[in-house]
Amino acid sequence: MDRIQITGGQQLNGTIPISGAKNAALPLLIASLLTDDRLTLKNVPNLADVNLLVRILRNHGVDLAVDGKRTGPIQHLGETFHLTARDVVDTTAPYEMVSRMRASFWVLGPLIARMGVAKVSLPGGCAIGTRPVDLHLMGLKALGAEIDIEGGYVIAKAPKGLRGAHIVFPKVSVGATHNVLLAAALARGETVIENAAREPEIGDVADCLVKMGARIDGIGTSVLRIQGRERLEGAVHTVLPDRIETGTFAFAVAATGGDVLLEGAKATHLKTALDVLAETGARVEETPRGIRVARTDGGIAPVSVETQPFPGFPTDLQAQLMALVTRAGGTSVIRETIFENRFMHVQELARLGADIHLHGDTATIKGVKTLTGAPVMATDLRASVSLVIAGLMAEGMTTINRVYHLDRGFEQLEQKLTRCGALVERIASG
Repeated sequence: MDRIQITGGQQLNGTIPISGAKNAALPLLIASLLTDDRLTLKNVPNLADVNLLVRILRNHGVDLAVDGKRTGPIQHLGETFHLTARDVVDTTAPYEMVSRMRASFWVLGPLIARMGVAKVSLPGGCAIGTRPVDLHLMGLKALGAEIDIEGGYVIAKAPKGLRGAHIVFPKVSVGATHNVLLAAALARGETVIENAAREPEIGDVADCLVKMGARIDGIGTSVLRIQGRERLEGAVHTVLPDRIETGTFAFAVAATGGDVLLEGAKATHLKTALDVLAETGARVEETPRGIRVARTDGGIAPVSVETQPFPGFPTDLQAQLMALVTRAGGTSVIRETIFENRFMHVQELARLGADIHLHGDTATIKGVKTLTGAPVMATDLRASVSLVIAGLMAEGMTTINRVYHLDRGFEQLEQKLTRCGALVERIASG
């Protein structure tokens, strides 16, 4: 099993190209099931989660051709995928695949909508709480799907097709919004989704569905109105830049000091996080090429933050912020309101010398003068990258084990950091 070694104490200076957003690429790939025409997606990141989803889609009968990265001035643009689901040959998404990644459960909506039947394993792929799928099933039932759960599988039928409905989610769910939005694009009549998630990735998927022929009003708001179509057409769509990767590198620069341009990043996608970053003492500037982040003098100021659905502070940046404020000049407080069990990185940060106390959903972080390198273990995707940030700040060498978690969501992490002056090395297993 690969591990990463980091020798801390180096400032980051230079340019980091931001990849396409994983959390948009996955549902966009799944959208290919909604049409028998070709869907072309540009700027797809090369990630373990993307590769796993491709295997699942191929199992359903989706044909895929891939164009590699282009050389030229826009280095961050990723691969181009051409997907064609002319014949859906299998409507089952098996346990051995779905159990490794939650987002693969989102094939359920498109399969029911297009084929009238689906058998999809209940999901896994995440250690940060139960994250039930009840809202997904509630929304799809409202659209007319008959749903049973047998042997760990959701078995869904819609022999007469799906029909539009008025759906009010009792709480915000990104996954349920994606699943129902995709299904509603092929449902007869109008679907209204209230309390829909507002994340930019939802908007990106909606924009693509519009290109495919759906009519969607309210994109970017909490109320989506979808006029379903009997069939959708092919389209060409570019995946938006990854705001979580952007925030991760922005926090890393603030942690180490230095001056970095995050090329291709969009400030509107993570305004709250950038505001918090500025509170810690970093300088944040939007430019025509992306976002410039610098901390060239002064220390790190403490902050108090609650995670919230978009446009609030993202739960997917909570661990990275915590790593940054371990060396703040004072006490920071972080409250996690989205996922239970999302403080698994705390004990690993403590191995580096961080002073963190947990009480329920709240972490109190007393800043320390120094962190010291040590062996640590990644527990989930976002937790693992917080250890990278802490390792960059620490004195001496930090070894991060189980880095396959990182490969799920960060493209060329070591290379991007190394090009900016970090001392990071991947040690292959065996």
